[in-house]
Amino acid sequence: MKTLLYSTFITLLLLTSCQGNSQTQDQKKATLQNQNITPVQTKPINGIERAYFASGCFWCVEAIYESVKGVKEVVSGYSGGHTENPTYESSNTGRTGHAEAVEVLYDPKIVSFSSLVDVYFGSQNPTQINGQGPDRGSQYRSIIFYQNDNQKNIIQKKKDLLGKTLNRKIAAEVTPFQKFWKAEGYHQDYEKRNPYNRYIQNVSIPRLKRFHKKFPELIKEIH
Repeated sequence: MKTLLYSTFITLLLLTSCQGNSQTQDQKKATLQNQNITPVQTKPINGIERAYFASGCFWCVEAIYESVKGVKEVVSGYSGGHTENPTYESSNTGRTGHAEAVEVLYDPKIVSFSSLVDVYFGSQNPTQINGQGPDRGSQYRSIIFYQNDNQKNIIQKKKDLLGKTLNRKIAAEVTPFQKFWKAEGYHQDYEKRNPYNRYIQNVSIPRLKRFHKKFPELIKEIH
């Protein structure tokens, strides 16, 4: 009976995932393109900087970063691929190389890039390859995008330390940032606007709560 209930629960999560028919995509082109290329450095606007992360379904990741002190806005989109103008449908065909990603606009006087990397590793299963939770496929793979050598060093040191601590290989790719493509409007603030969606209830909100419990000092005060 327990086995049957567990199987039913897993099936429900897969059916209510961020993209129910997630497929394994061809990463070879994206990997080759990202070798030996110079990262693109974004320019601060009125003191606000931008950082880019991929960690499973962008609905979940957007909600996590929006709850962090010093983060002004988070945008869902696509990055890390080899095609122009990716869409939700095309990125899930397995042929664009893109991962669901977020653009984090933050005030470095309040929260550092280093802390944002801590949020990244602390809000996911860092050893899961090509996915997070029920979302499977390399469009859900974990990537941290760096814009300069300093960011790359911060990421790599934290990744190496985490790998030693867990005695496991850390799945996150460390990739030079090139371009971020904003996702369709209905994906923006999805968790806020769809609190009763089955995926949000079963996956996204529990993931957010686990993060809040782990990093209470980083969470914005609720007024």
